Amino acid sequence: MGKTFNTTGICLPDKHYMVDIQGKLDQIIPMVDEGKYFCINRARQYGKSTTLRALANALTGKYIVFALSFQRMSTAKFKDEDTFCRAFIDRIKRTADVTRIEGVCQEYLQKLSNRASDYTHSLDLTDMFDILSDMCAYSARPVVLIIDEVDSACNNQIFLDFLGQLRDLYLNRTVEATFQSVILAGVYDVKNLKRKIRTDEEHRYNSPWNIAADFDVDMHFSRKEIAGMLSEYEKEHQTGMNVTVISGLLSDYTDGYPYMVSELCRLMDEQDAGEPAWTAEGFRSAVRILLREPNTLFDDMVKKLEDVPELKEEISQILFRGAKYTFEINNPVINLGVMFGFLKDFNHTVAVSNRIFEMKLYNLLLSEDENKSETEFSGQKNQFIHHGMLQMDAVMRKFFEYFEEICQNSSEKFIENEGRRIFLMYLRPIINGTGNYYVEAQTRERTRTDVIVDFKGQRFVIEMKLWYGKSYHERGKKQLFEYLDYYGLDRGYLLSFNFNKNKKTGIQNIKYENKWIMEIIV
Repeated sequence: MGKTFNTTGICLPDKHYMVDIQGKLDQIIPMVDEGKYFCINRARQYGKSTTLRALANALTGKYIVFALSFQRMSTAKFKDEDTFCRAFIDRIKRTADVTRIEGVCQEYLQKLSNRASDYTHSLDLTDMFDILSDMCAYSARPVVLIIDEVDSACNNQIFLDFLGQLRDLYLNRTVEATFQSVILAGVYDVKNLKRKIRTDEEHRYNSPWNIAADFDVDMHFSRKEIAGMLSEYEKEHQTGMNVTVISGLLSDYTDGYPYMVSELCRLMDEQDAGEPAWTAEGFRSAVRILLREPNTLFDDMVKKLEDVPELKEEISQILFRGAKYTFEINNPVINLGVMFGFLKDFNHTVAVSNRIFEMKLYNLLLSEDENKSETEFSGQKNQFIHHGMLQMDAVMRKFFEYFEEICQNSSEKFIENEGRRIFLMYLRPIINGTGNYYVEAQTRERTRTDVIVDFKGQRFVIEMKLWYGKSYHERGKKQLFEYLDYYGLDRGYLLSFNFNKNKKTGIQNIKYENKWIMEIIV
C-alpha cells in the first residue's frame, strides 16, 4: 500500500506524505544539548506529537530518551501523589521495555518498579524523584524526558507539584543529578496551567516551571516545505499538478497550519477519478468539503469559543465591524487566541490566523445570527444560477432591494455597524455548498473590505466601504480597479453604505479605464 496524507495521530515517514521537518529539529536539538527545559505549546493538531516522535528518534544514541504521553494516564491517576507516582513509574518502566532503551541504569529502573509495586508504604513525589535522580546519575548517557499531551493534566494540582519537583532538581543540577532536558508538549503554556488552577492573585502568575526556556521554533509549514511534500507525491502519481500553484494556495489559505495542509491534500487525493483534483478548482472543492465536514479541529474551536466568550466577541468585532486591536501577547484574551491558533500578529494588529479559520468563523457566527435574526432573506438560490454559473449582477441588484427593505425596520446605527454582517448573511446561502467567500486579509479595514467570491471557477471581487464623500469614493474605484487588474478581471462590484440624511441610493454601471464597475449605493 502506498503512502497517504495523514491527519489522525503521528505521521510516519515510511507511511505518510510529510513535509521535511529536519530544519525544525535542527533548531530544537541544540536546546537539548544546552540542557534546556522547555514547553512546545502550540494549537491543536499542529504537529507536536509528530515532531516529538522525530525528535526522540534523532536524540537516541546520544541520549537516553523517555518519551511519554499523559494521554495514557486517566484522571483517576492524578487523585493523589501516591496514585500519580505509581502511574508515572509504570509509564517510565513500560516505555523502557517497549522501546528497549539501552544504557539506562537498570538497577535504579528496577528500584523504581519495586517501589511502585510496594503497597505497604505510600509513595510520594520526593521518593520518586530521589530514585529518578539516581537513575540519571548512573545511566550510561544523559537522560531526556519528553511528555506529550500535558493538557490532560493541566487542571490538577498534583501535576503542578510534579513540575515543582522538576524545577527544584533543575535549580540544584550542579550538586544533584537530574535530566539533561525536559520537554513538555501541549496547547497551554505553564503560566496558563497555573492560571487555570489558582484563582488567588498571589499565585496567578507564579508558575512552578518558570525555569523553562522560550520555545521560538516556527512549526508552521512553509511554502517551500509544502512544495517538497507535493513534489514527492507528484513524482509517484504523475497527476500533472503545478506544484508551485498548489503549494501557494495551501500556504495562502492555511498559513501553514499542519492539519489543514494535510487534510486539504487528503481531500484532493481522494477526489473521484477524472476530476481535476490537483488544480486550483480541485483545491477550492477541497476547501468547501473541509468547511462542511465534521472534524476535531473545528469541534474544538467551537468549544473553546464557548468557554471564552470574550475571545468570541473580539473575533466577531474583527470580522464584522473591522475592529482593530493592537497586538499585545500579554493581554489574556489575545494570548489565548494565539495559543488556540485562532489569532496572529498582523502588522502589530490582531488578525484571524488564516483564511480557513476566517471562513469557518464567518460561517459559524453567521449561522448563529440566522437563528436569532429578525430579518430574513426570502429569495431562492436558483434565481441567481443560470446554466450552473453565478449571476453576480443579479445577486447585487437583489441585495439592493433587500437592504432597502431592512432599513425600513431597523435603526440607522444598527445598519451602520452591521452592514458587513448583513451582506455576508445575505450572500452565504446563495453560494453555500458550491462556492467560497473570504475577506481579503491585506485589506481588512474598518472603512474598506474586499470580499472575494469563488464559484465553480468564477471569481468576483466586491469592495464594501462606508461613504465618506465623493473624493474618498473615487479613491475606492481606483483601488478596486487595481485589485481587478491584479486578478485579471474585467468587472467588479463597489458596495457603498451611505448614512447621510440626504443620501442618494441606486445602482449604476461605470466604465473605469478599461474595466466595468457595478456601483451599488445603499
